[in-house]
Amino acid sequence: MHDAMRSLIQRVLEGVAADGLPGDHHFFITFDTLHEDVEIADWLSDRYPDEMTIVVQNWFDDLDVTDQGFGITLNFGDTPESLYIPYDAIRTFVDPSVEFGLRFETQEGEDDLPDGDPENGDEIPAPDTDDTPHEGEVVSLDSFRKP
Repeated sequence: MHDAMRSLIQRVLEGVAADGLPGDHHFFITFDTLHEDVEIADWLSDRYPDEMTIVVQNWFDDLDVTDQGFGITLNFGDTPESLYIPYDAIRTFVDPSVEFGLRFETQEGEDDLPDGDPENGDEIPAPDTDDTPHEGEVVSLDSFRKP
């Protein structure tokens, strides 16, 4: 689903690159500044060490949209700065003019997942010993099934 949502962002930005922003449309894009493929000036990464929100509205230049991300030049206090933001780094994409927004939840890496493969019928061990399910915990439903 995340790939489909990121593809939507790509199509929207491609339209803006070709035709400009229509009407009152503008975007707030929040992204992970620590993502390995993000390219921003050092002073911006120092100022925004975790995440940054950019506004694509009145003035922007050099919008270059690719399959992996987009490059854009924005004005920061009368200083133009080039940025490259991969779609994988985007946390939120909002167009307030039409009350539209996408939020990407942080995904765990495969190395962080517990052992077991639920698709093959393996139970994934729960980290707690009590019987209360916790947010994000995978629980076997076999104990709740009627015989």
